[in-house]
Amino acid sequence: MKPIPRRAFLKGTGATLALPWLEAMMPAHAATPAAEIPQRIAMLYMPNGVRPDRWTPEGDGSRFKLSPILKSLEAHREEILICTGLQNKASFTGDGHYVKTGGWLTGTTITKTTGSDINAGGISMDQIAAAQLGKFTKLPSLELGTETTATGVDTNVNYTRLYASHISWKTPTVPLPCEINPRVAFDRLFRKPSANGQKTQADEKSVLDLVSEDAKKLQSKLGAADRQKLEQYLESIREVERRIEQEANSLGAGENLAPEVLKEMDALDKRISKLMGKASREEELNSMPRFDFSEHSRLMLDIMVLAFWSDSTRVSTFMFGNDVTNRNFSFIEGVNGGHHSISHHQNNGGQLDQYEAINRWHVEQYAYMLGRMKNIKEGDGTLLDHSMVAFGSPIRDGNAHAPQNVPIVVAGKAGGNLRTGRHMVFDDGTPLCSLWMTMLDAAGVKASSLGDANTGLRGV
Repeated sequence: MKPIPRRAFLKGTGATLALPWLEAMMPAHAATPAAEIPQRIAMLYMPNGVRPDRWTPEGDGSRFKLSPILKSLEAHREEILICTGLQNKASFTGDGHYVKTGGWLTGTTITKTTGSDINAGGISMDQIAAAQLGKFTKLPSLELGTETTATGVDTNVNYTRLYASHISWKTPTVPLPCEINPRVAFDRLFRKPSANGQKTQADEKSVLDLVSEDAKKLQSKLGAADRQKLEQYLESIREVERRIEQEANSLGAGENLAPEVLKEMDALDKRISKLMGKASREEELNSMPRFDFSEHSRLMLDIMVLAFWSDSTRVSTFMFGNDVTNRNFSFIEGVNGGHHSISHHQNNGGQLDQYEAINRWHVEQYAYMLGRMKNIKEGDGTLLDHSMVAFGSPIRDGNAHAPQNVPIVVAGKAGGNLRTGRHMVFDDGTPLCSLWMTMLDAAGVKASSLGDANTGLRGV
C-alpha cells in the first residue's frame, strides 16, 4: 500500500478533518519515523506574576525538588525544564504591567500611548515561527484566551489597555487577538465555512458525523495500531464537541456563566444571544463570587492539543487572562477576591497564601495539558515529546512588578532537541529571549536574533 500523504484529510459536507500522524504515512522500511514528525510550539501566558518565595525549586540540574507552587508537575518532572535567572531587559522601563506583557515574546519595549497607535517594537517569537512553519498547516498559528480584549486607558500609568490583551505580534503594529469562544475556535479548525457565511444544516451536526463515510473507508485500509490511533483521535474530537455543547447548555440554563464568554459567544447561538441580553453590566457579572472557569480554560487547552495532534497548526498561544486582570478566583478554597488585587499582597501573610493558591491553580491547568499530550502516542514517542510548551509570566512578583528572574517552565523534548528533567539556574541578567531562540532553533526555525539575544541558552 502506498503511504498516506502527511497532509491527508477526512472530508465531508461542511467539514475537513486533518489526520494525526499514522504509521501508514511512513514509506516502507523507513528507518527514522521521528524525523517525519513535526515539532510544535505553545506559549502559555499567566498574568500578574507569582509568589516568589514559593516558586523556585530546591537544587539544580536533575537533582531538584519541585516548589509548592510547581508540585502538580511532579508526574511530568522528566519532561520539564525549569529556568531560573532569565529576564527581559527591554521591559525594565515603563509601568508595572503593560511593558512586560506587550514585550514578553518580542523582547522589545512597547510604545507608550493612550490611543490605538500601539507598537510592540518587534515581532513576537511565535509569529517568527508561524511565518516559517505555517506554510505546512491549515492555520499558521492559533491564538486562544479566556477574556475579551481590554479597552480604555489605565489612567494610573497612562497606557492604553489594549496592550493587556496581546502577546502575539504579527508585525510591531499588528497584534493578533485571542479567540475566547471554544465553539468558534473548534469550528475554525475542523469545519468548512459556508460560501455566504450563514449557518447550514451541517453546522448543527457533529464534525465526526460529517466525515464518517470517509473515516470508514480509511479505517478499512489501516493496520491495527493505526486504527486504534485514529479511533483515539476521533473520540478526543467527540469529547471536545460534547463539552462545548455542555458549556452552551449551561449558559442557556444560566449556570457557570463566564462573564467574558457572554461578551463573545457566537451571536448566531440563540440561547447565548438571549442570555447576553440579560447581562446589564460587565461589572455585575465580574462580581459573581463562585464562578469556576476551569472548564473554559481546559476546553481551550484541549482545542490547542487537537490543533497540534491534527497538524492544523504548529504554533499556538494561550492567555489564561489579560494583563492586570482582576478575575474573581473565589471558586478556589481559601481565596476571596480578584487576581490583580490579591497579587498586590503587601507581604500580608493571608494575601500571600491566596496568591499562591491562584498560582497553583494555573500550574494545575498546565499540568492537565501536559498529561493530555503525554497520553497521545505519536511515532516512537508522544505528542509532548514532539512539542515545546512554555508556561510563565513576564513579571516575577505581582506586588513589586519585578521583571528580573521571571517564572518560566518549558515542557516537551522537541523531538529530542531539548534536554528536559532539569532545573537550570542561569547567571542573573541572562536574556529570556535566549530561551525563545533555543525553542525556535529546536523547531527548525531560523532567527539571527530576538530582542537582546543573538544566541540560544547553553546546555539546553
